[in-house]
Amino acid sequence: MPDGKSQVTIKNGKVDTVLISTQHKKSVSHDEIEKTLIKKLIKPVIGNIKDVKILVNPTGMFVTGGFFGDTGLTGRKIMVDSYGGMFPHGGGCFSGKDPTKVDRSGAYMCRFVAKNLVARKLAKSCFVSVSYAIGKAEPLMVEALDEKGKSLAKYVKKNFDFKPLSIIENLDLRRPIYFETASYGHFGRNNFPWEKIIK
Repeated sequence: MPDGKSQVTIKNGKVDTVLISTQHKKSVSHDEIEKTLIKKLIKPVIGNIKDVKILVNPTGMFVTGGFFGDTGLTGRKIMVDSYGGMFPHGGGCFSGKDPTKVDRSGAYMCRFVAKNLVARKLAKSCFVSVSYAIGKAEPLMVEALDEKGKSLAKYVKKNFDFKPLSIIENLDLRRPIYFETASYGHFGRNNFPWEKIIK
């Protein structure tokens, strides 16, 4: 079926994880989808997949796709919401999503961690990124780079929890605080919990 998403995670210059979520007819089994994608897509593109983690439709079935599966106020452009962030953005918008969606909560957590790393003088500026697979609580990748490109990922993984439920609880994201994000962006104002500096 026509809807689909893919993500490749690279660690130390090698492919670590390949994630593919693809829409399918209800009659097609998960095993058939996985075998077909590995044979016709993943192996021809990646090559040797011996040590590669492969996740195909990790939530199970993906029958309803397109506009029927993802409607709502999700089209606000991410560069508008972040007022032209300095670093690369993923494709998911913030607005119109509740905090269980990592497009929103994951971005807020990255901002929170980056601000706190700078406040602790571990970096002058910091780029924090995270990637997830639908249906998996643990992120596939968490990275933090200082202004010189040095990785702070070990420190971040030890001190900050990027699981979606932990982010929601730690930043108290279930409160009705999102109306203010409708203008002047999501970042840079101290009244938001992801802008706080912690001890």
